[in-house]
Amino acid sequence: MVGDKPISPFWSPGRHLDRRPFLQARGAVTGSLRGFFAEQGFLEVETSVLQVSPGNETHLHAPRTEIMRPDGSRASRYLRTSPEFACKKLLAAGEERIFEFARVFRDRERGDLHLPEFTMLEWYRARAPYDAIMADTVVVIARAAQATGIGTFSFRSRTADPFAEPELLTVAGAFERFAGIDLLSTISGGEGNRAALAQAAGGKVRVAEDDTWSDIFSKILVEHVEPHLGQGRLTILFEYPSPEAALARVKPDDPRVAERFEVYACGVELANGFGELTDAEEQRKRFTESMVEKQRRYGEAYPLDEDFLAAVAEMPEASGVALGFDRLVMLASGAARIDQVVWTPPANETLSET
Repeated sequence: MVGDKPISPFWSPGRHLDRRPFLQARGAVTGSLRGFFAEQGFLEVETSVLQVSPGNETHLHAPRTEIMRPDGSRASRYLRTSPEFACKKLLAAGEERIFEFARVFRDRERGDLHLPEFTMLEWYRARAPYDAIMADTVVVIARAAQATGIGTFSFRSRTADPFAEPELLTVAGAFERFAGIDLLSTISGGEGNRAALAQAAGGKVRVAEDDTWSDIFSKILVEHVEPHLGQGRLTILFEYPSPEAALARVKPDDPRVAERFEVYACGVELANGFGELTDAEEQRKRFTESMVEKQRRYGEAYPLDEDFLAAVAEMPEASGVALGFDRLVMLASGAARIDQVVWTPPANETLSET
């Protein structure tokens, strides 16, 4: 609502006319990026939305549904939070370079930068190091800006030049610079020392008694690091600590960190990429630990996709990245909110117009 006046639905001609330039920009960016991937020899794929498991990260939540089989029996399925599991099965099948504009779903998420249903652009390169995927991501962001003709990204009074040489910053370097914390000294044997990080974070963030090492890490990242990223130019934040490896492999020469990176513009996280883990047993261990923590926190846990774990064991060395396509279009079009750049935003909502 605007004051006491209800907002007209997105399909009303007047409101649609206001949104149409952003939607036209979306089309221009989509076409430009498809052109980039074609130039690079990628194949566009379309993978299934319904999955046995939507992913096994502690803090991601997926809508759940049921399918009815021909015999009348029912089976639980989830709307995917990412196409990652399916894409990696295709890598195991022999595909070398693939990308997908994937519709994905997240419960418990809504705001200027979040939608419960959105588009994730993911791509993978078999037999390529993760710095190749980093380089791709920088080019993709620049191509999006070229497609709309925008010279500078801006969001909440922050700006970034999408064509400038990006800032490269390790997570440990960022924690030292912006929070005065020696992050790597709190990691040993691939595990985070909760007591050591809690002590280092004293006076900087509020630490609750039941906070884990990862909770404290996230609080410092959000409160002290992320606001400084992507200012004036893109920031590539890389070498995530190994307790935050997710589906990334640990660096062979330093087990305290993993081959994981994120890209920021104007303080907005745009992309999350990995040098992909191909050790199925290690992946099972990480998933199991995450689901134990999810059960403790939220009273629910998702099943493991055994077919995916089998595919991980057969995957070639690979790197991949997930990019929030709607967020990229928002910055490239000059929109103020993510729902301005999607053709049919969530209905029956009362977010104020700008």
